Amino acid sequence: MAVEDKHISYRIYLVAFSIFIMAVLITFKLTKIQWSQGDYYRKLAKERTVRNFVIPANKGNIYSSDGSLLATSIPNYNIRFDAMAPKGIAFEKNVLPLADSLSKMLGKPTSYYHSQLRMARANKSRYLLIARDLSYTEYIKIKGFPLFNLGANKGGMITEQETVREHPIGKIAERTIGYDRIDENGIRVGKGIEWSYRKYLNGKDGKVLKQKIAKGQWKPIKDVNEVDPQDGYDVISTIDVYIQDIAHHALMKQLKDYKADHGCVVVMETKTGKIKAISNLGKLKETDSTYFETTNYAIAESHEPGSTFKLVDMIALLDDQKVDTSKVYDCKGGVISYPSFKGKKVRDSHKGGWGRISLAKGFEVSSNTVMVQAVYENYKNNPQEFVDRIDKMGLNKPLGLPIQGEGKPIIPQPNDKNWSALSLPWMAYGYGVSVTPLQTLTLYNAIANNGEMVKPQFVSEIKEWNKTIKTYNKLVINPKVCSDETVKKLIAVMQNVVKRGTASKLYSKDFSMAGKTGTAQANYGKNGGADKHYISSFVGFFPAENPKYSCIVVVHKPNTSGNNYYGADVAGPVFKRIAQKIFTDSPSTNLVKNINKKINKQELAYDEYKIKSSLDTKVIPNLKGMSGMDAVALLENLKLKVKVIGIGKVKKQSIPAGESLDKNKTIILELS
Repeated sequence: MAVEDKHISYRIYLVAFSIFIMAVLITFKLTKIQWSQGDYYRKLAKERTVRNFVIPANKGNIYSSDGSLLATSIPNYNIRFDAMAPKGIAFEKNVLPLADSLSKMLGKPTSYYHSQLRMARANKSRYLLIARDLSYTEYIKIKGFPLFNLGANKGGMITEQETVREHPIGKIAERTIGYDRIDENGIRVGKGIEWSYRKYLNGKDGKVLKQKIAKGQWKPIKDVNEVDPQDGYDVISTIDVYIQDIAHHALMKQLKDYKADHGCVVVMETKTGKIKAISNLGKLKETDSTYFETTNYAIAESHEPGSTFKLVDMIALLDDQKVDTSKVYDCKGGVISYPSFKGKKVRDSHKGGWGRISLAKGFEVSSNTVMVQAVYENYKNNPQEFVDRIDKMGLNKPLGLPIQGEGKPIIPQPNDKNWSALSLPWMAYGYGVSVTPLQTLTLYNAIANNGEMVKPQFVSEIKEWNKTIKTYNKLVINPKVCSDETVKKLIAVMQNVVKRGTASKLYSKDFSMAGKTGTAQANYGKNGGADKHYISSFVGFFPAENPKYSCIVVVHKPNTSGNNYYGADVAGPVFKRIAQKIFTDSPSTNLVKNINKKINKQELAYDEYKIKSSLDTKVIPNLKGMSGMDAVALLENLKLKVKVIGIGKVKKQSIPAGESLDKNKTIILELS
């Protein structure tokens, strides 16, 4: 018995020793973890129970120059239903009234929502989608529906809020306003003003520290944020909604009428370079009949301009004093060629040409033969001189716009490997070169602006409420693209383009315009000419005498079935419509000079009226010679009834002066 007890004691000691050893090892392990990995596990525990949450900053708005809202952020709500949250009694009592309320608001039958809600309850669904993309007003309304009005825990309503960017004026100028968003690959992408000025618009997100509580919920640890969000600034664009609306609809109409592929229009303020309107419309597919703001063609699309490039010829020829506008050229039947052209011919669009005409007339009627002769004969021995003149104007490099995606201009250089004997004459009528519509407009705007070339401007200032953060002033690209004398001559010939040249159909005696038509062939060398199409354009400024706005219109691939694909027919009417609407629908802003200057004749008439009206009379006054308006006012103040015949001054009064005043009588005034 003693031996057995002894064995039991040994086993107890052995177990106790083993437990002791295990305790030592556990203590050692815990101590090791504490010292070597304690920080890691403490951090992990904290991350799982305490976390920083981002507080999104409110994004700034984009406004037009006249204060209209172009882009703003609004809350958007998705509503879901946790079918297991409500208690059975509450669910049964409210499910049918809830279904009825949803039906009235969202449009589907009550039975549909009743079935969906009950099915979700039976399947223990905790995330049933009820509605998407609700406005704040709709969210507040649905929050008050039966069952949902019990709150998230008792009623099961789950609210998901997100912020979406809206354009209150719709699709107008949408491509220039642009966007800034995360794409399907998680990459941040954007276009237009939204993207280019995002550092001002987006603001800075804040942070709030929250602790995890029951049921996966989180609550703030402190009453204050770790980092308060900083709202974005507002961007004030140069766009004028009134002019933008005119430009957009004028372009849209013309694209539809000519079944064109795409087009653009830009209106620029002459003195400042501020873009007052820009519209870019194109089809998504060739078979479409609807146009959208797809690509910013005005900024991005660099192409051969055709005859609008002839302004470059005129600037070079006149400013280099090669010839004057009166120099006469022979159109030679509308077809010319030189031995160095290797059989290639230059043709006028007008069959048979125009005979012998001046350089000015050649520009007005857009004669290719005249312009090519003038440029080729004066620069063939030194083409670099002509190209240097173009480079000096600034047409050989991009404008450096803040809006991304600007097309690169192409101006051939005599030292290029692709330069040939045809390069110079082809450049003279707008081929072999490539520029964007906005680059072309900037040159024409310089002529309207007395030779000063200014950079196109899309944004005028950055604001925080009423406080200006940053102002964008006029930027001069080239203080003088040509001499004052050349500017005057060019404005005159561009006026004549509208009065008696290729754009004579646009002429109006009511308001003056100046500009140049252009009709270029595109893709003429592809697939044996099968892909050839036309680019119709018009660029100029108005009013011609003291230009306030410059404008360019470009239309690609107009329908050629009616043979009316020329710039004057397709693009010109858009230009005229814009000019016409601006100067006939807009209120006059002309200053009235010497408004306080007194006119003796008016002063005498007023004094006469004042004296007669101030008399406490009981007889009819002598009204002869008074203006009809003053006489009527005087008699009505005497409580008399008045009838007026004619206009002008009082010639005769039916009740003679001096007769007793009788308020029941009517006095007749004859005016002449």
